[in-house]
Formats: sequence, C-alpha cells, structure tokens
Amino acid sequence: MRTRVRHGTADAGMVPAVRSPITVRDARFGREARPLRWWVNGDPIATAWHNSLSASFPRGEAMFIEAVKAYREDAPPDLAGEIRAFVRQEVNHSREHLAFNRMAEAAAYDLTAIDKRVAGLVAETFELPRIGVLGVTIALEHFTAMFAHEFLAHPRHFAGVAEEHAALWRWHAVEEIEHKAVAYDTWLHATRSWRRTKRWRLRSLLMLIVTARFIRNRSRDALELLAQDGIGGIRVRARLAWYLLGKPGILRRILPQWCAYFRPGFHPWKRDNRELVEAFDTGAILPGAERSGRGFAPAEASLPSS
Repeated sequence: MRTRVRHGTADAGMVPAVRSPITVRDARFGREARPLRWWVNGDPIATAWHNSLSASFPRGEAMFIEAVKAYREDAPPDLAGEIRAFVRQEVNHSREHLAFNRMAEAAAYDLTAIDKRVAGLVAETFELPRIGVLGVTIALEHFTAMFAHEFLAHPRHFAGVAEEHAALWRWHAVEEIEHKAVAYDTWLHATRSWRRTKRWRLRSLLMLIVTARFIRNRSRDALELLAQDGIGGIRVRARLAWYLLGKPGILRRILPQWCAYFRPGFHPWKRDNRELVEAFDTGAILPGAERSGRGFAPAEASLPSS
C-alpha cells in the first residue's frame, strides 16, 4: 500500500506521510436477509446499541458530506480528490444503513422518534457557522474511526452474527479507516490562517460537547429500543453501561484514542492501522455482499498520489 504526502495544507509537518488510499467499494447487503429482532447473538443490549448507531448514520453522514463539500472548491487538488471519494463512500454507507434500518423496522422496531431526534440535532448543528459544522464533523469522524478500528481489530464484536449483517459493519468500518483523515485535513486547510492554539481550543471544546451528546443520545436511543422489547428499569441501564464500559466495553477500549484527540499535534494517521485495510482487501471476497462478477471491481481503485 502506498504512502502519501499532503501538500499545501496548514501545519503540513503535523500530517503523517503514511495513509491509506481511498477505495470506493460499492456493495449491497442483506436485501434478502430475514429480519431478526436480536440480531447480535440474541443479545438485546448489543442489538439495541448497534441499532441506535445505525439509526443515526444516514442523517449524520449526510451532514458530514455537506461539511466537507463546503470547502472543496478552494482545496488543493489532492484534498479535493479525497473529498470526492469521501462523499462517494459516505453516500454508499447511508444507502446501506437505510436498508439495514428498514430491516430493523421489519423486525417490529419503531425508529421514528430516534430519526426525528437525529434530524433535530443535525438541523441544530447547521445553525452553527460552517467551520463549526466542520468541527463537529471531525469529532464524530474520530468516533467512527475509533469504532471501526475496534470492529476490525477485534472480530469478537460480531462473532456469531449472521454474515449478511457482520459483512455490512466490516465493510463500513474499513472505509471509515480509509477516509478517517479527510474531514480533519479539510479542517486544517479551512483553518490554515488560524493560530495553532485557536484551532486546538475549538476542536477540543467541540469534542467534549460532541462526546457528551453522542453518548447521551445513543444510550437514550438504545434504551428506547429496549423499552420496545418490554425491557426497562435500572437493571437494564446498568447492563447497557456494563456493555459499553465493562465487557466488551467499546467505550472503555477507545478511551486512549479519544484522549489522543486532545494532543496539540494530533492527526488521525498518527495511528497507522493500514494493516486492517490490507487484511480486509487481501482476504476472501467480502461475504454477505451482493456483487456481480469476480471480486468487487472497486469504483475507484485509489486516488493519485499527491
């Protein structure tokens, strides 16, 4: 896998030369799958958490697309190309999670209230100046990159899950790793005239706000889905907290990388996890995806080196 060097970006010395090319893998998942109420190994807690994530993805990713596109016109050519690939990946992710969410609804979950809340949060974010929208986006993109690393580095998260479901989450995860720096590099370009301290203060403040709201809202959504299963009360809240902080403890496991975001010299590719992308791409043809011919024939094999 090639290394790439960013040119024409503020604080270029902060940007690692190592990064993964962005490949658009246009795949479809689970169109014929049988809806399962508790699709994560029969575990209502795990299912509710992942369903709450998926319910937020389509509107959230649409916001990410608008946030980076707002700065595409004056971006350096290499960054503009990565923004185009980012948009194509995110459009595909939104499409597949809309399909996944329809499957959750077919399993008798009502996502209407969750979708309405997410829509309200997105609308509220768009009331910020466009640099604020981008700042919220880079914080949330860091969350998706941290989750993606966990899902691929520790396959037990989806051990025993029906392949058509697990394949969707792995596919999404690998592309989140590939484009994990696009919004951040757009941020560096958009704030290239700022002092480093100003840039650090704003992104750190926004991450603190985003973290509090993300955990509160996704937990609230998960508990609402559990209530639709007839499961509620303080013991269920404790079980959800243990799932997130104890075992498997995805929020506990991402804590070191969450803290890394607050380092003055942070950049997403200072965590070099290209080996996860390579392992995905050199393994068996992605199981569970609907495809024609042999392999994927990606829509965009890679972007040119800068």
